[in-house]
Amino acid sequence: MDLHNGSLFWPTTAAETFHERKKLPIDDHYDVLIIGGGMSGALCAYTLLQENLKIALVDKRVMATGSSSANTGLLQFSNDIMLFELIEQIGEEKAVRFYKLCQSAIGQLENIANTAAKDSDFIRRKSICFASTDEDIKKVQKEYAVLKKHGFPVSYWTEEDMKQHLPFSKPAALITHGDAEVNPFTFVRGILDYVEHKGGHLFENAEVTNVTEKKDHVSIETSIGTFHASQIIYAIGYETPPIGEKIGADINRSYAIATQPIDDLSEWEGRSLIWETKRPYLYMRTTADGRIIAGGLDEDEPEAPQSEDWINNRAHRLKQEIEKLFPMMDIQIAYAWGASFGESLDNLPFIGKHPDKKRQYYLLGYGGNGTVYSMLGSHILKDLILQRPNPDAEIVKLDR
Repeated sequence: MDLHNGSLFWPTTAAETFHERKKLPIDDHYDVLIIGGGMSGALCAYTLLQENLKIALVDKRVMATGSSSANTGLLQFSNDIMLFELIEQIGEEKAVRFYKLCQSAIGQLENIANTAAKDSDFIRRKSICFASTDEDIKKVQKEYAVLKKHGFPVSYWTEEDMKQHLPFSKPAALITHGDAEVNPFTFVRGILDYVEHKGGHLFENAEVTNVTEKKDHVSIETSIGTFHASQIIYAIGYETPPIGEKIGADINRSYAIATQPIDDLSEWEGRSLIWETKRPYLYMRTTADGRIIAGGLDEDEPEAPQSEDWINNRAHRLKQEIEKLFPMMDIQIAYAWGASFGESLDNLPFIGKHPDKKRQYYLLGYGGNGTVYSMLGSHILKDLILQRPNPDAEIVKLDR
């Protein structure tokens, strides 16, 4: 499956070209084998290594070149589904707890950025979610009240407030504090280098062809040989999940651009992360070198777009959306791409043990908050694998 197409920005920011990882022999046995060397797999490996487990990570590609290289790097505790909507769906206690997990995950990601992935441009930002229409004002107000009630750092802006902070005005806006931006590509690569340095075994260009669960281990056949592990984790991003029909998700595609660096971003309030209430939504952020990254225009197609002309068409649309909000800026497209992404039908990720298999686990961070989901999910899986109680696993279990 082609996960992305077009000209990607993030790989150009790496300080060095890809280095070939050490060719390691396959050990007789691993505590955990992780399938997938992108964001989810890297964070799982990092978290499990803190427990001194023997880890192998396999990927059919060069690691970090799948969806992680097309990720736009917005880290937020707010979700595609607002908290008040999630409360209506799963109840107040579970919904608030899930939002708290997302909030904590941003702090955990920051800690990793400060230790294992220091060149990943992790920067704390606030987020501005504006009401796309007058009809959405009540939605923003309701979400503000619920977030405030449960102690989340949030502010509310009226249309007049917006005029004081930004060169564009919308009917209302929700401001959340404590979010962040990151370069997802160098972040994942930094974690993978850390994992390798700490003794994790990384195997690239190793496609899994068969998995057989036995009484005391799992046998994993790949294009480079057979692995044996006590447990396996599928951290496969938007590839077709082996669990099949039990996963309630749609795989769609979206578009993004990165502009040439902008000389003056002073009109952009705090260089905040910006998005909106409309679904599908437009979103945008800045980068450490002063570019604007914008994304959206989702389409109900699973494969990444193949037509360069169509990608350029969508890129021009995104450029126009930026210009509507920041007309004083000279917006020039430098990179444009389209990529696959997954959305669960209930707006929550799928994390946990296969309902029918004893030694197989999944971390599928479907949704706009995939990196945050991967972080919180790695801790849930750590507890499940080590047979520690974790009540949060109930919220995101596969057979919910």
